[in-house]
Amino acid sequence: MTKREQAAGNHADEKGIDIVVTYTDTSGAVQIRRVKSTDLSASWVWKNPLDENHDQTGRSKSRPLVDPFQPETRFEDSPEDFTAERSAGGNMPRAQLFPMHPAKLKRRMLRQQRRDRRTAELIRQDKEIDNQMQAAAIDQAKELDTSTKGKYSIWRKEYENPNSDSTLKLMRDQIIMAKAYASIAKAKNESNLYDSLILHSRKSQVAIGEAISDAELQPSALDRAKQMGHILSLAKDQLYDCMTVARKLRAMLQSAEVNVNLLKKKSTFLTQLAAKTLPKPLHCLPLLLTADYFLLGNENKGFPENKKFEDPSLYHYAIFSDNVLATSVVVNSTVLHANEPENHVFHIVTDKLNFAAMKMWFLVNPPANAVVQVENVDDFTWLNASYCPVLRQLESARMKEYYFKAHQASSLTAGSDNLKYRNPKYLSMLNHLRFYLPEVYPKLDRILFLDDDIVVQKDLTPLWSVDLQGMVNGAVETCKESFHRFDKYLNFSNPKISENFDPSACGWAFGMNMFDLKEWRKRDITGIYHGWQDMNEDRTLWKLGTLPPGLITFYNLTHPLDRSWHVLGLGYDPALNQTEIENAAVIHYNGNYKPWLDLAITKYRSYWTEYVMFDNPYLQLCSIDE
Repeated sequence: MTKREQAAGNHADEKGIDIVVTYTDTSGAVQIRRVKSTDLSASWVWKNPLDENHDQTGRSKSRPLVDPFQPETRFEDSPEDFTAERSAGGNMPRAQLFPMHPAKLKRRMLRQQRRDRRTAELIRQDKEIDNQMQAAAIDQAKELDTSTKGKYSIWRKEYENPNSDSTLKLMRDQIIMAKAYASIAKAKNESNLYDSLILHSRKSQVAIGEAISDAELQPSALDRAKQMGHILSLAKDQLYDCMTVARKLRAMLQSAEVNVNLLKKKSTFLTQLAAKTLPKPLHCLPLLLTADYFLLGNENKGFPENKKFEDPSLYHYAIFSDNVLATSVVVNSTVLHANEPENHVFHIVTDKLNFAAMKMWFLVNPPANAVVQVENVDDFTWLNASYCPVLRQLESARMKEYYFKAHQASSLTAGSDNLKYRNPKYLSMLNHLRFYLPEVYPKLDRILFLDDDIVVQKDLTPLWSVDLQGMVNGAVETCKESFHRFDKYLNFSNPKISENFDPSACGWAFGMNMFDLKEWRKRDITGIYHGWQDMNEDRTLWKLGTLPPGLITFYNLTHPLDRSWHVLGLGYDPALNQTEIENAAVIHYNGNYKPWLDLAITKYRSYWTEYVMFDNPYLQLCSIDE
């Protein structure tokens, strides 16, 4: 150490000079510290800045007043900053400063200018992008086709929040766990806990109500969930045992399955009951028509004799029904779309109870130019028990017990037989009369059979030109993949069935069938039907109805028609293709949800109501409206 340095060091030790140090901390903030030279450790070195002979190497090795454990200190701040610090610090001596090099100062200024220019450029680009997005949104809004319902709707299913019912699910799970813990608490005589769990379960159920998403929950639902979570936590601390809880939840699941099956059976029974129950307005209509029919004079009660009834060159239809309104829709829709309605003849057969009403309706509302014949099935004297197996079987005590015993448990919720086969409509001869078409119309060569639950949407005249290729029955096949094949309708465990029929053979539909009556008579189709009906007296080959014996009777004798002629399922399937329905020649409401019932599928009902004459006085008197 030189004498001058030693003197400076001694001077520092004697005077205790105040030293101001500035540095930047880890967060980037500028910090200022003031220390006494007497507080410095022996490792600090005092350097005299006036020593011009101090070489560059020594200067780099012994920096002034630098603590090796503190950040590097730089005296680069402006004199104004130190002036401010001095004024704030009182009599603090001013430290000797080195001015910043002009080149460095210029570089700093240039960096700041570049930052400013870059910031301005980014702001300008953001504004341009915002303007472009707004312009694109305006253009897209102008091109939006608002006439397409729901196409761009944000309320569509795919836009729903996937967690929109998370709170609802949580509360339902809480209720299940509360019931499980309540049952365990009751078994362990924890009455207070049991009462609390039951109470919170009821309150949570009230808070849920009929909600199907979180948005429909009551405002207090979230608080209820929190309170329920608290009581469940207490119950878990006191009662939780893995095996016990698992057994209880398994028992609850089994009980729920039993209840679901019971409700399904009740629902099936009620649906079948509603399907075969006549609504009051439809009960009113035949009563009014019947009363007015018997007030007519005898000369006005009958249809004039018409040679068209037996003219084989015309287009003949067979409709067997006891429903006046449904039959009127079939006739109206067919005539409306017929190119030559004067060449179409409708043969309607009904029962004794509805005969007067059916005649009165078509006497008052005759179809334009078309011909209608109404007959009573009871007038067919040849249709008796000695000739018809179904009528003969009805006389057996076993059949009467199967259908008419009210005390049978299976008539409500139990039993292995499907309830729909216990519907007495399957015993009606109107239902089985389709197997006797050649006997009913001996002068005709071809006839189109129509059910009363169909609607005609196109001209059916081309059907009489279809080449059946020697077959008796022309029908639309209903099998799709493995569905609606013979094994669905027939009992193939019986050798009489398995030895004569293919279980994968395609089923077809009754409801719109073109029958070649000449070929029918040649092959004695009615005799084939009688033979199989006799073998099924004990109902072991198929359940009662007309489709299974029809599949058997016309096996290998059915010509498939194009599917566009006949679309089925409007009485049970809500997911049919709308385009197929609109393009079909005939749509069929087969199933329980008939269009004249409250059970009807709403979106299909308009196809049927289009052909109902709601302005008719009889319909208005019976309050039959849309």
